[in-house]
Amino acid sequence: MRSTIKICKNKPRDSDFILLFSYFALPLQPLLKRNSITMDPQKKESIISHDGVSYLIPFILVTSCFALWGFANDITNPMVKAFSKIFRMSVTDGALVQVAFYGGYFAMAFPAAMFIRKYSYKAGVLMGLGLYAVGALLFLPASWTGMYYPFLVAYFILTCGLSFLETSCNPYILSMGTEETATRRLNMAQCFNPMGSLCGMYVAMNFIQAQLNPASTEERAMLSDTEFAAMRDSDLSVLIAPYLAIGAVIALMFLVIYFTKMPHNADKNHDVHPLATLKRICRIDYYREGVIAQFFYVGVQIMCWTFIIQYGTRVLMNEGMGEQEAEVMSQTYNIIAMVIFVSSRFICTYFLKYINAGTLLGVLAAVGALLTCGVIFIDGRWGLYCLVAISACMSLMFPTIYGIALQGLGDDAKFGAAGLIMAILGGSVLPPLQAKIIDQHEVFGMPAVNISFILPLLCFLVIIVYGYRTYQRSH
Repeated sequence: MRSTIKICKNKPRDSDFILLFSYFALPLQPLLKRNSITMDPQKKESIISHDGVSYLIPFILVTSCFALWGFANDITNPMVKAFSKIFRMSVTDGALVQVAFYGGYFAMAFPAAMFIRKYSYKAGVLMGLGLYAVGALLFLPASWTGMYYPFLVAYFILTCGLSFLETSCNPYILSMGTEETATRRLNMAQCFNPMGSLCGMYVAMNFIQAQLNPASTEERAMLSDTEFAAMRDSDLSVLIAPYLAIGAVIALMFLVIYFTKMPHNADKNHDVHPLATLKRICRIDYYREGVIAQFFYVGVQIMCWTFIIQYGTRVLMNEGMGEQEAEVMSQTYNIIAMVIFVSSRFICTYFLKYINAGTLLGVLAAVGALLTCGVIFIDGRWGLYCLVAISACMSLMFPTIYGIALQGLGDDAKFGAAGLIMAILGGSVLPPLQAKIIDQHEVFGMPAVNISFILPLLCFLVIIVYGYRTYQRSH
């Protein structure tokens, strides 16, 4: 068994039953049978070099962008709850933050791909950083209006930049070495994404959530218009500070990359034929299915990390905590989940050397589905613990689906990457649906926030199918 995915059109000789059994029951077989691993003892080349050329400095700079958009993603998730309180809105209205945030990814993915195809990966990275900085700095004039919707515009512009970054950086990393090590290389780079996420969560908890006025949602509802406006403006001044700071950091990063010589891997063809390219790559089943799987993966990730605040707050308030204390403690659990996510990604990246990527992907999705059942049916702290543990299962999924879907696409990977980035729309579509369920407060005699995790469960089932299909193709 090779450490990377080998796509072939031949149907497997084994029956589907035997394949399914071995898929779930024997994922560690390669660890026990090292002779089944195809290795070339002559090849000692680093995974970030090719033909004697080292990509260390470009790899470090591009990888740092992974951390920067991780920060943006996970400082934003708690903002659903924060904006709901600040503007006295429902969870559904607060979830419009995620609609604007991930809508930017969707809207700009193909324009970004065409831009990159015409110019270069470096140009795409610079455009992404520029839009990111502008969107973050727009939080200042948005706060002056005292209105919710200008913040959504700022989020949208910011994530147009993130769309450029992800459309550029992911295939750029894949190109910085041999195709055989591409999935491992992307997983390594993606390990730094949750480090940025951890920083974003920490900032959200300590510099936003903990600093907001401690008045509860019920207390805010009883304020006069004048008192509400004063509290709102004070809270908004707290909320925007981290975004202005990250805007300045992004501007500095823009200058560093602008003045650094970057490789021109896969930048030779500048012809733009989007329709022909799309038609060509959409005929590839592992790419087409990868886009679908990515849609549901991003959905499950954002739902679990966004609504852990609502889930944890309900559990902790039932134990006697005040609302703000419960929210901050819930964010602490979210940070623990991210630490588990980071640790698991390093571990899973190591195991990819020995285990078929489709197998590992599907097994982790199956465990994630079981833990989600615990979130739904186990009330109290143990349900919260199950929700935290799901992050261990999600760690591998995004870069692995990405790497499988783009394998062998060559220069078409620029447009292929755009399709996968558009799939991030799952983070815009699915969280509002979950928020609608949460706003019901109770469903079938159970807490609505518990029942709402049926949506993440369905997402994991889709990923299980994709993992199994990948496993079939590699045998």
